[in-house]
Amino acid sequence: MNVVPEALRSGSTLAVDYREGAERASVLYTYNYRNQSSYAERVKWLDQSEDTRLDRRAVARCLRLYNGKHNSHEAVHKALDQLEQPETLVVTGGQQSGLFTGPLLVIYKAATIIKAAREAQAELNRPVVPVFWIAGEDHDWDEVNHTYVLSSNLDLKKIKLEQQTQIRSSVSQIELASDAWDGVLQELEQLLPDSEYKQDTLLTIQNILSQSASLSDAFAKMLASMFGKYGLILLDSADPELRALEKSVFKRMIENNDLLERTYLDTAKRITDMGYELQAEAAEGAANLFYIHEGERRLLFKAEEQFVDRRGFVAFSKEALITELESHPERFSNNVLTRPLMQDSILPVLGVVLGQGEIAYWAMTRDAFEVFGLQMPVLIPRLSYTLIDPAVHKHMDRHELSFQDVLHRFDARKEAWLDSLDQLGLDGRFNEVMEQFKALYTPLVEQLEQIEKGLVKLGETNQSRILEELQFMQQRSREALARRNETGLKQWERVIQSLYPLGRPQERVYNIYQVVNRFGWTWLDELMEQPADFKQEHYTIYL
Repeated sequence: MNVVPEALRSGSTLAVDYREGAERASVLYTYNYRNQSSYAERVKWLDQSEDTRLDRRAVARCLRLYNGKHNSHEAVHKALDQLEQPETLVVTGGQQSGLFTGPLLVIYKAATIIKAAREAQAELNRPVVPVFWIAGEDHDWDEVNHTYVLSSNLDLKKIKLEQQTQIRSSVSQIELASDAWDGVLQELEQLLPDSEYKQDTLLTIQNILSQSASLSDAFAKMLASMFGKYGLILLDSADPELRALEKSVFKRMIENNDLLERTYLDTAKRITDMGYELQAEAAEGAANLFYIHEGERRLLFKAEEQFVDRRGFVAFSKEALITELESHPERFSNNVLTRPLMQDSILPVLGVVLGQGEIAYWAMTRDAFEVFGLQMPVLIPRLSYTLIDPAVHKHMDRHELSFQDVLHRFDARKEAWLDSLDQLGLDGRFNEVMEQFKALYTPLVEQLEQIEKGLVKLGETNQSRILEELQFMQQRSREALARRNETGLKQWERVIQSLYPLGRPQERVYNIYQVVNRFGWTWLDELMEQPADFKQEHYTIYL
């Protein structure tokens, strides 16, 4: 494995400015992850604010139950024992549950959390445990029900898990029948090329799916199989046991809701006034909380001193909503703006690992943390990678393509390569013929006006048709040239489909099991041993 730093500029301007330490962005965050003093300052605040969070022993007991079902590794048990101790800190980060874990960036986020916790522990000389926050309370099924793999004939294929109910329920609460799992597993088996690792890979997945009642269950078990040995603690935000612990936090969110709303709105205006785009909506009257009514997750708003949903299914006064919370905490969940507050109310968060979009929308929460008696943690950019397999690397070398060429100049470079194959100079000759034709024909058409004005328009139409026919022949000759060099074109196609599919970074499209089917697990173990430089934007990994 050869790991090379490479630029991959993506994300909002605000996220880029934060990563690069721009002064104008720094006022929207509490800490600068680039400063060595940030961790020490955050630790000092955490040590002084233990009473602002839930009892860590109760949280650890809850997490033991959950990880006992899905992530029962010795290293995880040790990490949970450490979490109970007052000196232990947490590096966390999370993602929605995804089919077969979703895109590769999910794997890189888990790896970043572990690496950041490891480095912080060495730097601070005190326990720091990694926690992955599974956003199982989210209800956007279409965002998580699919994944992509590249078939052996270079077709990008989408594997989709069908939902068996139309209710907009939390992903963790949607139960899946065995035939739903069978369908996506069969698709994966058909699409993955044969390899020495294929049978073991499919058996591992099949074993996990057979024990999973929901997408979140499978997601947790798959992450556990990859990262449990590193002590990665898993937390599902939709876990009913956890909800029972969170009652006091939700109560504070309801009681202080007007102030939180005003804070989010003021911060949103501040961000836009600075010239940045918002990555999350702050709406007038938004409660920034969800209520689950008859299994469906409904966003709450405030109207006429009541908490209601848009369609009028629920309506509570503030007092009635708190009473409902006391009886049914499992019916409440956070939105994107209150989730960071919940996270810091549960865990002693030293730092949180975020992607580009998350870094941008977290800027809206800094003042809300303070309203809640909390403080925004250190934001750690997720490590970003592009995997380059030996065949793709060979094609890039053959055509003298750099990674930056693939990102920014691919079509131009491919066209230039095709032009170089045109030994007859067909493009030039066709262009020459068309120019000569226009030079001879245009004056003739203009002279026709002396005979009859209607002939000019007819002549121009005729000229356009002849030029179209010549252009058609030019295109057909180019296609014939391409067919004669089909092998070379497939090499170009494999490069772009592998590194930048759908016009997006590889890590946002492909699934880890596609990589494992080709290379096994050794590459991931090697990646976990690589030192982490969180100031580096992106790496290419030559497998």
